[in-house]
Amino acid sequence: MAQRATYTPEFVEREYNNRAAVADHPLWLRRWAELSLDAREEYRPVLDLRYGQAPKETLDLFVPEGNAQGTLVFIHGGYWRALDKIDHSFVAPAFVEQGIAVAVVNYDLCPDVSIAEITDECRRALLWLGAKGARHGAQPRNMVVAGHSAGGHLAAMMFATDWRAQGAERDPFIGGVTLSGVHDLTPLVHFSFNVDFRLDDALAARLSPIDHRSHTRAPLLAAAGAEETSEFLRQAQLIWDAWPQNRPSGSRGPLLVPNKHHFSVVVDYADPKSELTQATLALFR
Repeated sequence: MAQRATYTPEFVEREYNNRAAVADHPLWLRRWAELSLDAREEYRPVLDLRYGQAPKETLDLFVPEGNAQGTLVFIHGGYWRALDKIDHSFVAPAFVEQGIAVAVVNYDLCPDVSIAEITDECRRALLWLGAKGARHGAQPRNMVVAGHSAGGHLAAMMFATDWRAQGAERDPFIGGVTLSGVHDLTPLVHFSFNVDFRLDDALAARLSPIDHRSHTRAPLLAAAGAEETSEFLRQAQLIWDAWPQNRPSGSRGPLLVPNKHHFSVVVDYADPKSELTQATLALFR
């Protein structure tokens, strides 16, 4: 188990409350919505494909013209308690233009369900795409799983999953991205949002990717905005340190995107030439 520092509630609130840390976050959330609406209007995804029985076990699938060469599976953030796939359609166009299908995954939210249950829902989404994605235009044999913030945690937990124990013949993905992810959940025991998470020290450790071994050698890109709080920079470094076998070829550390904070860094996926987009596309090659 990883070594833990001692945290005060005041420090955790300052470091992990991203909306408080970024004063203009409402403008960025509005920008997400605008870009996402544009993406849906132009690329006409198949909406609300159901991958499970729980209320929000659905995904939106963007497909390119012709046969897809791969599939990006994107898991949204929102501290496991907010936001929706509909807010994140903007990640799709840059990949669709490169022949990559994009599945934007929804999941049920805390406190209606636990973080452990959300993790299981994401596993079901990947298994569903592997089994049934092709009939809807996805490419199930060349998938990359990516996520932002809480979605970054969930993407990392897919690496910590024994897929054969889940009934799969092989790992369902060939690479992954954890963008601004939380990989050590133990500080969140002291966070005001824990009223929804309902974590104690033991459960937080059990749900922390760094306390698990990776069950795959697939490359995992760890990234964050260079202007994020010190704890989010530390969280990116933690997963890079914990799983050396998953470091992308040639990487010397997490990708820290200059001049980006927690809400602006993910918008780099709307730029086909951004370092983040290009590094993610490289995982398909």
